[in-house]
Amino acid sequence: MATDAHVSPVGVAPQQAAQHASSVESIVSSFEEADHQDADLSGHTFEDWLCLAIFWLMALLVFLQFFTRYVLNDSFAWTEELATYCLIGVVFIGAAMCVRTCRHIQVDLLYRFLPHALGRVLSTLIDVVRTAFFAYVCWLVWRYIQLVGDEPMTTIEWNKSYVYWLALLGFALMAVRSLQVTIVNWRQGYSNLERPDAYDKLD
Repeated sequence: MATDAHVSPVGVAPQQAAQHASSVESIVSSFEEADHQDADLSGHTFEDWLCLAIFWLMALLVFLQFFTRYVLNDSFAWTEELATYCLIGVVFIGAAMCVRTCRHIQVDLLYRFLPHALGRVLSTLIDVVRTAFFAYVCWLVWRYIQLVGDEPMTTIEWNKSYVYWLALLGFALMAVRSLQVTIVNWRQGYSNLERPDAYDKLD
């Protein structure tokens, strides 16, 4: 049986082999370029670092619980409770991060069918109501801390007010970031509801 002169010894056409080698080289070069790029941390703010610290504390507590339960066969009961409270902190502080970056779930379909002026008014109203809501919840959480802040935790002799203070800090950060977003949207003349493509480019 005669062999095809255009087929390489490994059974792949030379043109296909060249294309494959080129694609592999492009992938390798992209990783090399990524390695040479310096990490830019200028866009991260206070809540980002705080959320990261609480997250790693939670991870450490979960690992400690796993180690004491399955290796030492003597679980530390307080690790589960503290890990749960850390998760609460991650949720509320992380929510402030989402407010700052406009990454909460929002419905922007209506704005595609509204005139620009009406869409601008509606978007501004949403910004104001959102900021007022966060400020109001701050007051509610503060009142809640006054009522039940001295309630002890289940496994350790600490007050649950620490957890409530984390929630209050989260809502306070959300209120501040929401106000900042409102001002920015007013100055630039649009929000992510009106022009979501402008915010997608920031990712």
